[in-house]
Amino acid sequence: MSVCSVLTLWPLARIFRLMSELLWFVAHTKPRREKKVVEHCQRQQIAATLPCYDSAHKYRGKTVVFRKPLFPGYVFLQMETGKKESVRQSDHVANLLDVFDQETFQRQLQDILLALDAKVGVRLAPAIGEGMRVRIKTGPLQGIEGWVEQRSGMTTVLLRLDFINQAAAVKIDADSLELI
Repeated sequence: MSVCSVLTLWPLARIFRLMSELLWFVAHTKPRREKKVVEHCQRQQIAATLPCYDSAHKYRGKTVVFRKPLFPGYVFLQMETGKKESVRQSDHVANLLDVFDQETFQRQLQDILLALDAKVGVRLAPAIGEGMRVRIKTGPLQGIEGWVEQRSGMTTVLLRLDFINQAAAVKIDADSLELI
């Protein structure tokens, strides 16, 4: 069983219903140790969620697919408060964060997990918005700095996870969108 697909064993709605009496916490991991945290939590019988996406790379004509964390450095845990110390004792956890708005966090995470489950090409969205100072990384304008005046792209929908100030970007046909 892949640590990135822990939640695919049961329908997501059932998992969230079963765990509704537990509290959400966010484990901020040491670099590149997300899967180790999930393994530690599995041994401790703590529900751990690590949203992952497939990343394909070509090596000498072969295509290799890797499962990568959507939010590097974060694992989402649902547990009783008394188990916090067990998670903190892991060599792989840098910090354990309390989630204050449990409902919003669960709803946003569930939306992202459903998008991943639908296999619609979810990727980590860059945290760039209007008014932010940026540097152009590639192309003929590489190295030039400026401010973002307008960010367009009507077919990119951001699924936010406010607690960690991150978002997942999903490409959706503009005909499938409506203003709310």
